[in-house]
Amino acid sequence: MKQKKFILSESEIPTQWYNIQADMPNKPLPPLNPQTRQPLGWEDLAHIFPTECCKQELNTTDRFIDIPEPVLEKYKFYRSTPLVRAYELEKALDTPAHIYFKNESTNPLGSHKVNSALAQCYYAKQEGTTNVTTETGAGQWGAALSYAARVFGLEAAVYQVKISMLQKPYRSSIMRTFGATVEGSPSMSTRAGKDIITKNPMHMGSLGTAISEAVELAITTPNCKYTLGSVLNHVALHQSIIGLEAEKQMEKAGEYPDTVIACFGGGSNFGGLAFPFMRHNILDGKRTEFIAAEPDSCPKLTRGRFEYDFGDEAGLTPLLPMYTLGHDFRPANIHAGGLRYHGAGMIVSQLIKDGLMHGVDIPQLETFEAGILFARTEGIIPAPESSHAIAATIREALKCKETGEEKVILFNLSGHGLIDMTAYDQYINGDLVNYHVSDEEIANNHFGVK
Repeated sequence: MKQKKFILSESEIPTQWYNIQADMPNKPLPPLNPQTRQPLGWEDLAHIFPTECCKQELNTTDRFIDIPEPVLEKYKFYRSTPLVRAYELEKALDTPAHIYFKNESTNPLGSHKVNSALAQCYYAKQEGTTNVTTETGAGQWGAALSYAARVFGLEAAVYQVKISMLQKPYRSSIMRTFGATVEGSPSMSTRAGKDIITKNPMHMGSLGTAISEAVELAITTPNCKYTLGSVLNHVALHQSIIGLEAEKQMEKAGEYPDTVIACFGGGSNFGGLAFPFMRHNILDGKRTEFIAAEPDSCPKLTRGRFEYDFGDEAGLTPLLPMYTLGHDFRPANIHAGGLRYHGAGMIVSQLIKDGLMHGVDIPQLETFEAGILFARTEGIIPAPESSHAIAATIREALKCKETGEEKVILFNLSGHGLIDMTAYDQYINGDLVNYHVSDEEIANNHFGVK
């Protein structure tokens, strides 16, 4: 009988995270102070982020970093997550490709985000912080952060992108169930939010607006730290547990991926799966292809500029070296709210610049078509974000059908879509459309500081 699912025993769960910065041929450029344009040290970042996260952010020497025991114990509540062979999807596509997916939707919060939320809240608690704040788009990160804050006895405040809050009201309910306060962004509760609303009273928000508000709250609130669900290096570090597990599970399956795919917003789940495999390309001469699947309506990897830019709309963050569409880019109101971000993580940006991985753009309707096919074949309704990875996987599997190549494709199912059924209803009813951003729209945005 064919084996479909591969799970690690508790003793096989990795006890360290993998830090790809130690192995990169070209290290990421440092974040800069926007006023002086000088590189920032971890001490400069520590007034916003937990101190240990700041040290991890700029660590370019330690290949592996120990997972703190309290975090590892919480991981063991839901890890390892399964590696699954998608036999029925393969059959439906009539492809010779072997398709595997890492199923991060099986944890209690429904997505990969909790892997970093637990770590960031633990570090915040260790240094005596009492409050944490963050932004969230579709709400997976906000839900994970709210839960992790409750686990470690912290108060949480979440700014959720306003359009996503309207599209997915139950995600904010989940956050409140765990005790977090939730505001739709842009809001009137911060100076940054008020300024954005003053300029555009109908602004429905973006991750850039929500980050501005959360950072302002952290800076102006005693004993409060900001936590981030993607983009930054330490978040990808914590998410490397995904790829480290997948390595061991692929070994159990007796195969190694020719292609690794994940959806891409800021880079947390993509980097989490890809970086442990990427190290074998860098160090051992492997030739795995890495594909980041982003929305056609927010194409920073394929059509953005590589330069220093703010991570938020109001310009409160350090300047980050990344592929960006401009920090005031307003993405279309697609249902994959977690991918509506103007910039890419610094590590992924550098690796793409060096030609070690690449992005593809997926239109919204193609993602829902892929999500429904996956649901009907594998029995799992994927999050709209994850459906970008499924759509890219289907593209690659159909190429194998044309060429007869028997490639091994691995993708990350970063979360389930059980709170996204309104979007599926709209797709089934024919009410969704594609959004394509023009060159003129991209050119009209603000990039960095002049």
